[in-house]
Amino acid sequence: MDTSVPHPARRYNYWLGGKDHFAADRESGDLLAKAFPTARIAARENRDFLRRSVRFLAESGVRQFLDIGTGLPVPDNTHEVAQHIAPESRVLYVDNDPIVMTHSRALTIGTPEGRTGYVEADLRDPEAILGHPELREVLDLREPVALLLVAVLHFLHDDDQAVSVVSELLAALPAGSYLVASNLTLDYAPPEQIAKHEELLASGRTDARARDVSEFGRFFAKLDVVDPGIVAVSDWRPERADRPIAADVAIYGAVGRKA
Repeated sequence: MDTSVPHPARRYNYWLGGKDHFAADRESGDLLAKAFPTARIAARENRDFLRRSVRFLAESGVRQFLDIGTGLPVPDNTHEVAQHIAPESRVLYVDNDPIVMTHSRALTIGTPEGRTGYVEADLRDPEAILGHPELREVLDLREPVALLLVAVLHFLHDDDQAVSVVSELLAALPAGSYLVASNLTLDYAPPEQIAKHEELLASGRTDARARDVSEFGRFFAKLDVVDPGIVAVSDWRPERADRPIAADVAIYGAVGRKA
């Protein structure tokens, strides 16, 4: 682990007001926030989308959750939301940052009725995730599973690779399973922000690949998309009338069901 190199999970934690980050993460976060002043708003809205979508699925009867790219623990983690509604819910967290896994094992303790597990693995290697013994101990792949890919797909820059990874993960899940995903977008951005993002991406100073609505929609091509469809995360079944506008959030979100 090289703490001199920024990591998305720790930078995200910094934007959310957490304490689990290093100087490189803060510098990277400040650089991006300078270029995109609403970055912290987007991080909070994306987190709230995760909470609302997990609650929706738990209330719809889903009892198993595979959360890949989980990030560092903050309030309203997946298991907390799901097990508050259904204590028997089972959650497997997956992340490629050893700090995330260390904190998760220490801090994310589930209910006695349910089960919470942790796997250190990378989204780019779905076989390693699906073949991990911990997955088989926590999840029953004969029953529906909610696959959560929230603010992680934009770190896979190649569209075909990203679609292939999602397809492979969904293929292992039975009918009645769900995909919850979100991805950075520049569809609402003015030309100068688009140019700035492309400059940062080309120079390696940002690692998030923005996708337009059609590119993001490819992840849901074979799924039944739940209302309200593909929208800014702040507009997915919102609870607040005073929520930020889509242009300030700049993250698409959606939930789809596997028939």
